Amino acid sequence: MKLDLASVLMEWGIGILALLWITTRGRLVSLGYGWLLRSLGAAMLGGAIWASIASGGSGTARIIALSASALAMLAALYALASSIAHRAAGVSVAKERKVAKTERVDAMLGESRKVARASGAEGPEATGLKEAREFNPLLDLIAPAFGLIALVSESVTLGGPAIQSAYRLVMGAAFLGALTDAMLLGHWYLTQPGLPRAPIEELVKISAPIWVLEVIGLLWPIGMVSVLSGSVDDGYGGILAWMWALSAASTGVLIGVTWLALRERSYSAVMAATGLLYLAILTGFGTDVLARALLGS
Repeated sequence: MKLDLASVLMEWGIGILALLWITTRGRLVSLGYGWLLRSLGAAMLGGAIWASIASGGSGTARIIALSASALAMLAALYALASSIAHRAAGVSVAKERKVAKTERVDAMLGESRKVARASGAEGPEATGLKEAREFNPLLDLIAPAFGLIALVSESVTLGGPAIQSAYRLVMGAAFLGALTDAMLLGHWYLTQPGLPRAPIEELVKISAPIWVLEVIGLLWPIGMVSVLSGSVDDGYGGILAWMWALSAASTGVLIGVTWLALRERSYSAVMAATGLLYLAILTGFGTDVLARALLGS
């Protein structure tokens, strides 16, 4: 299974878009987070299409992969446009939490607070948010659907046993996407004060089993077990093989430590978790790409 720029950008971009729905479906994180990830995923898919065309690849599988990637990119841009068009509605769960918080403050401050708010025409009814139609998170599932077709088709062009190659590319997408989305979501807590930890905790939870499945897929013979044992030469006396093993193990440890950091009650725990996820992306990238480079050489 050879390594090329197009397949790396394709799996990464599709992974970012696929894991986005996990967060947007909860209607808790503000719309800007979705705008960021849809833009990033679409840009990566655009880069993948450019790299694939520039490499001069041909064949039915490559054409299907390019077409599906283009449709995934357009689907992400459509979801982005729809989200922007419905930005006035915000996100329902976040609004409900804000209203509940306001009511608690009103209860503490007494009738004078309620009168001031009523005379000032505050609240969702005054701004029209209640009547506005909200963005439908199901639109975030269209791009990953096309993306899955693109990844399976792209795996054919990369060579290797069909099932093994498809598994590695799909799991690589989920692996890199989960880590990237979680890291960017950690930063989003700076722009959305008061956001509960449930969304980032969910992504970190999901990252753990995905990491296990990713490593199993890369060890699957002929895989990194062969490189570690020396039956497949890495060209550097086994150094690169052990670097891969260190990257894979470190990613798992970082995911676990990130989860422990999120168990702390202080606000700084989220920032600590975000820093750990930065490192996890670096080691995760090494886990996926270094293995593919060694096995494809």
